[in-house]
Amino acid sequence: MDETRAELTITHHPEGRGGRYVAVLAGAAPQGHLEWEPGAAQRGQPVRIATHTVVPRAIGGRGVAQALVARLVADATAQGFLIRPQCSYVARRLAERPDWAALIA
Repeated sequence: MDETRAELTITHHPEGRGGRYVAVLAGAAPQGHLEWEPGAAQRGQPVRIATHTVVPRAIGGRGVAQALVARLVADATAQGFLIRPQCSYVARRLAERPDWAALIA
């Protein structure tokens, strides 16, 4: 999986009031993505609602979805927003990491 991570690029694309994190795996046409929309502020911090995480089967099993969530968490830490996991995959990943608990809205 380390080799895959080196070939994985994740970019953030604001769309309207929300946005999308897009994962591109070198040499693969399909892209994975994690979509978010704004939510009501909590504890004095903005909230991003993680609505969908999609990774096509052609690039599945390579840690793409996990990397998308890690990027969302890194941005939350750096930019000071909270995450409300409406997406079941994001909810599961956040629950597995007690060190991310403070980021959950």
